[in-house]
Amino acid sequence: MLGAMDVSAEEIRVLGCLVEKQLTTPQQYPLTLNALTLACNQSSNRDPVVAYGDEIVEAAVTSAKTKGLAGFVHPAHGRSAVRFRHALAEALGLGDRPLALLAVLMLRGPQTVGELRGRTERMVRFSDLQEVEAELEALAGRAEPLVVRLARGPGQKEIRYAPLLGATGTVAPFAVAPPLERGIPAAASGAGGAGVALPAGHGAVVPGPLGADVERLQAAVALLGAEVDELRRDLADLRAQLGA
Repeated sequence: MLGAMDVSAEEIRVLGCLVEKQLTTPQQYPLTLNALTLACNQSSNRDPVVAYGDEIVEAAVTSAKTKGLAGFVHPAHGRSAVRFRHALAEALGLGDRPLALLAVLMLRGPQTVGELRGRTERMVRFSDLQEVEAELEALAGRAEPLVVRLARGPGQKEIRYAPLLGATGTVAPFAVAPPLERGIPAAASGAGGAGVALPAGHGAVVPGPLGADVERLQAAVALLGAEVDELRRDLADLRAQLGA
């Protein structure tokens, strides 16, 4: 299983990018080496931002292949280059929604439920935060957990989830949160209404309507900016592939 394997940071980045591109631009998937390198080096929706060369990306995807986590698609039907795909769905038995959440965590590290819902919008659809949280808790509750729920850090109002994958799975700087009490969400999702008090050990009360509305607007603006940046990057990637 992936959680128990020695998976490098480069492999995590490559696999996360392959999942992201499969779900956002399926017409371009599987990816050529050039497209995969560009995806790994995007300046938007990546933390940390890296500058991998083709040789690093090729070595990482080849290593992931030996672990049953990636595959090569040899030229056919007019294509002249070997392409690369991930095999996480088969290896981990995951559907698109948990796979999308895992990919975003692999590419950006610890995030809140709200951030994960916003950043997976181009890949899959969640009707509310509770659906996101349910998928995350399922990933955390596996025999070999793929994510972990973190306690709030100083100044944080919401719980974050972190990946438990190879080099990205180090959560030493964070305290792991206690299990959720059934029926009480980790984050308020509806507009309006009073603040929701969380169980003991989960920190302060979630802000009431005004504070929540301001935070939602700020998050929405940040997400729109990130999406515009990613669309620009995807357009540049497509032009590069087409030789424009």
